[in-house]
Amino acid sequence: MLRPFRKLVQFTSSAKGAKITLIAWLLVVAILSLVAPGAKEFAGNSHEGSVKGDRPSEISEQIMKEEFPSDDGLPALLVFHRDGQLTDHDREKLTELSEWLASDDRPEHVMNALPFHFFPKNVQDQMMSEDRSTLLFNVTLSPGLDSDVTLETLDLIRDKVKEIGMTDLQFEITGPAGISADTISLFRNADFVLMLATVVLIFIILIIIYRSPLLALTPLLIAGIVYGVVDRILGLAGKNGWFAVDSSAISIMLVLLFAVLTDYSLFVFSRYREELRKQESKYGAMGEAIHHVSEPIVFSGGTVFLAMLTLFTTVFQPYNHFAPVFSVAVVVILIAGLTLIPSIFALMGRKAFWPFVPKVEKEKREKHGIWEKISHLVKKQPVVLASVLFVILLAGALNFTTMNFSFNLLKSFPEDMPSRQGFELLEAHYPAGQLAPVTVILQSENEFQMDEEFIEKMNSLNEQLSSHAGVSSVSPAVTEEMLSEGLPRNFMAESQKAIRLQVVLEDNPYNVEALDTVQVLREASSEMLEKSGFSTSDTELHYAGQTAQQVDVRGMNNRDMIVLFSLVTILLTVILGFQTHSVWMPILMMSTILLSYFASLGFSWWIFKHGMGYDAISYRLPVYTFVFMVALGIDYNIMLVSRIREEAQKLPWKEAVGKGVALTGGVISSAGLILAATFAVLMTQPLQELFLFGFTMALGILLDTFLIRGIFLPSILMLIRKK
Repeated sequence: MLRPFRKLVQFTSSAKGAKITLIAWLLVVAILSLVAPGAKEFAGNSHEGSVKGDRPSEISEQIMKEEFPSDDGLPALLVFHRDGQLTDHDREKLTELSEWLASDDRPEHVMNALPFHFFPKNVQDQMMSEDRSTLLFNVTLSPGLDSDVTLETLDLIRDKVKEIGMTDLQFEITGPAGISADTISLFRNADFVLMLATVVLIFIILIIIYRSPLLALTPLLIAGIVYGVVDRILGLAGKNGWFAVDSSAISIMLVLLFAVLTDYSLFVFSRYREELRKQESKYGAMGEAIHHVSEPIVFSGGTVFLAMLTLFTTVFQPYNHFAPVFSVAVVVILIAGLTLIPSIFALMGRKAFWPFVPKVEKEKREKHGIWEKISHLVKKQPVVLASVLFVILLAGALNFTTMNFSFNLLKSFPEDMPSRQGFELLEAHYPAGQLAPVTVILQSENEFQMDEEFIEKMNSLNEQLSSHAGVSSVSPAVTEEMLSEGLPRNFMAESQKAIRLQVVLEDNPYNVEALDTVQVLREASSEMLEKSGFSTSDTELHYAGQTAQQVDVRGMNNRDMIVLFSLVTILLTVILGFQTHSVWMPILMMSTILLSYFASLGFSWWIFKHGMGYDAISYRLPVYTFVFMVALGIDYNIMLVSRIREEAQKLPWKEAVGKGVALTGGVISSAGLILAATFAVLMTQPLQELFLFGFTMALGILLDTFLIRGIFLPSILMLIRKK
């Protein structure tokens, strides 16, 4: 299976092949730069929905659009707050703002606003919070606005608020428009900052470890060339609609690309340096080095690629849209690892290591570094080391079961972000459930008959809905007066086959308790219809709104976790079986990786909860960290086991394991440090979700690099391998 790859690397590391390979890569970059756009030009943000749009809440939203069509635009919620109570002077200023928003001088993209200035004083008072400290003011922007235009429009409103003289009030803008505007302002230039931080950090670490400027610059140069290819391929895909290009995936892909290519460069030039001490020819040395390193690179890239392909099986859109971006990136990275990296280092030869140029050694010198000492310790005390580490890792893994997850994405935004502050003001001063009521749609195949029996059924259904725990109120209640005057359009659809009710929950609509309430209502729908006298054969209840959407998100997330964890584990175990030609070895390797993963999340959760004060973390964290931590953790497994198998051909098993640890410890620890540091760069990003992801990945990679790969797995290998 490796023969085609061995032939490829034999060519790319030869005197002629290295030059051709480098020229070919540069030509590809130049051509793509001329004909293809950058990925960000056609990148978009994935929605918290399903790939096929077939979840219950999505079906409900579609029914809403069909039965209750509306030309409503993008809502912006203006929140005004004063410590104490809003004054009559505040009321005058709010009236002035309302008049401006209703005039021809208002911003171009403001469709309409709450006519506060038309309402009598008692109605204005009802709009305020119960403690009279806060006022919610609705403004609707034109539908389909770009985030940049939304931000500009809201900035004009902010300027007007200052001009009117309302600077002594706390003023925030939240709602869909506010969140959209804040998101674009948060991530403006974020990718450039992320790339710059990643490049600088990798360069500094390489300089510290290898003390060679060329060795520090070369992996970054290689990563830059590969990024130029990947970015333009994704740009072409986005332009031609081949697949969705997710902007968040591009940001994380950037980190992955630089980190993995640096790892591959370390694997190659570490072995290259060994071979340069054995022979004069730089091409011969590279040919020998890449012959041995190509196997771990192929299997490493293959496992990461398979892990990314499993994302195509997910139904949650943000997960599914990561698949094509990362799959393309991993394929190009793998090709670069077998062609571009060996060709550049072969052409540079010994100069790459300046000022510590390796020379041919007549007698092999024994090195006694830190990993040599760790190797002796592992050989001497494998039982003690394996037992102690197993207990520690198991304790972390057990803490994984105590994790709490949040489905409120606003909590992931910085605390000082206007849309989050505005929402929290509303949450503190208005009834929680009123922030995002649940829309219940009663849909029938036949027209509803407007008679007394209909009133009895509807009121019975209201009672059924209201009786459930977690429901605060249901409106409207149908009366004879409503029938005689004609049912309002926002209640009865024009087709007379759908009725819309509003359910206000007792809990915050994004809390787990609210999600549980809607889930219970869904499950009890048929029973409620029967008790109310409606036929379940031609009548259905549908639930729409933010809480219903998050119920589906939770269900999709749970489903995708089970599918991904199972598929990745099975596929990667099979790949390891091909690489090791063994049955038990891949099971052992995969078990240590899974133990490392669950321990990393468990330890991270303990730190988040007790050290940082988080009550819950993003529900996406387990999936993202699993795919990347497991796929990348296998790199070091493969590197270690490949060297052990190579040494086992000439040494007893125990000595081969020790030698493998001593020889690969340095390069694996260096690669792990760089990989952890590059993921830690994500901690500088403004979203809490990215901060937690970066922290967990960095901790997990360090744990995997130094404890699992350096001590735990070698200790077990020494104990269970029989002659």
